[in-house]
Amino acid sequence: MSASKENKGTSGVPSSSRSLGQAFSKIDVDGHNLPPSPAPSSPRNGKKYAFATQLVLSESGDQYNASSVPIYQTATFKQSREGEDGEYDYTRSGNPTRTHLERHLAKIMSAERALVVSSGMGAMDVISRLLRPGDEVVAGDDLYGGTNRLLKYLASNGGIIVHHVDTTTLESVRRVLSSKTAMILLESPTNPLIKVADIPTIADLAHSANPNAIVAVDNTMLSPLLQNPLDLGADLVYESGTKYLSGHHDLMAGVLATNNLALGEKLYFIINSTGCGLAPFDSFLLMRGIKTLKVRLEQQQSNAQQIAEFLEDRGFKVRYPGLRSHPQYELHHSMARGSGAVLSFETGDVEVSRRIVQAARLWTISVSFGAVNSLISLPCEMSHASIDEKTRKERALPEDLLRLCVGIEDVTDLIDDLSRALVQSGAVTLTGDGGFQAVGKGRTLLDDAGSS
Repeated sequence: MSASKENKGTSGVPSSSRSLGQAFSKIDVDGHNLPPSPAPSSPRNGKKYAFATQLVLSESGDQYNASSVPIYQTATFKQSREGEDGEYDYTRSGNPTRTHLERHLAKIMSAERALVVSSGMGAMDVISRLLRPGDEVVAGDDLYGGTNRLLKYLASNGGIIVHHVDTTTLESVRRVLSSKTAMILLESPTNPLIKVADIPTIADLAHSANPNAIVAVDNTMLSPLLQNPLDLGADLVYESGTKYLSGHHDLMAGVLATNNLALGEKLYFIINSTGCGLAPFDSFLLMRGIKTLKVRLEQQQSNAQQIAEFLEDRGFKVRYPGLRSHPQYELHHSMARGSGAVLSFETGDVEVSRRIVQAARLWTISVSFGAVNSLISLPCEMSHASIDEKTRKERALPEDLLRLCVGIEDVTDLIDDLSRALVQSGAVTLTGDGGFQAVGKGRTLLDDAGSS
């Protein structure tokens, strides 16, 4: 008997390979099988865990039992035979890493389907492609600058009619709703004026005017930890994953979620057609960031509350839904589980505001928000500079408004650094007891609401 025959069993497979296969029965020894796509990230036993646990808990289900979902860094996938595509064929259409992230997001966003794209504005662009010439859109008058820019383009070039209204006033919303209303775009709280919209009531009004109208809510300012617009009557929720979901400003991503599966299919068709789906490595990074959302945002929110109270106690006009002086304080907390970590305040003088920005050391001068480090900005000259001065004035966006995006640093250090910047800039006057007060002692939002 030859040596080759001695080393083979009845199956013709070398005995050494059979032994190895028996010892590692779950491993593809020959390397011919594709790794299975990740299973849904929700536990299969049907138990409903607390939100903090849901953020962390996921089951990747790959063949090697990786504790973190693998990065399938590939553009294409092998097929078993010509004309018979497997679950994945081309990463533009789908990728196991992205699928795992989308299922995890659907779980934490109270959605039937979630989709991820390459940026927050990419998500807004996907939503806008649901519109047709002649459709009417109702949007707030305090929108993110990029959203405002896109809507302006659609109104000028796409035949879309856009109504910008104060969404804090239901009558203003009701006045522009009609059977032609195709979409309502809401932000709550808004950025940077921190206005709060009554999402359930506006959703009811919109669906009464047109049952097919899509109520879309930008939830970036709060994240799924603090608010679930789909539970409040919204048809679609979108977020910039660059902000709180990621938490480190090391990736760009956009998230869309809905409970309407037909709408989800329309969104997927657009994403697949335009090729804006999130890349595998960015999907991995976003999945990693989501797991620490609760510990990050709770610390940021605690810091923001203390800083808002510090500024208001010293006479500044502060906009933050955690303050009882906020005119929609009760409304906000009837919908949300927290106040977030973005606040804004006025100094009364744009030059003073510029000096504060320059004098700050711990507060990085930057657009965006949601990262672990604290940021300071002048919205009218930075994130909202694309909105022309005339429009900013019409929408009562103060040129001196400062926005603080609070991080996870020690709050005492943040307040000390802000105090030094306020003193150096001349924004405050020193008092006899060693403290200071805002020059002119600004009014609160409730003061303004009462006098209007």
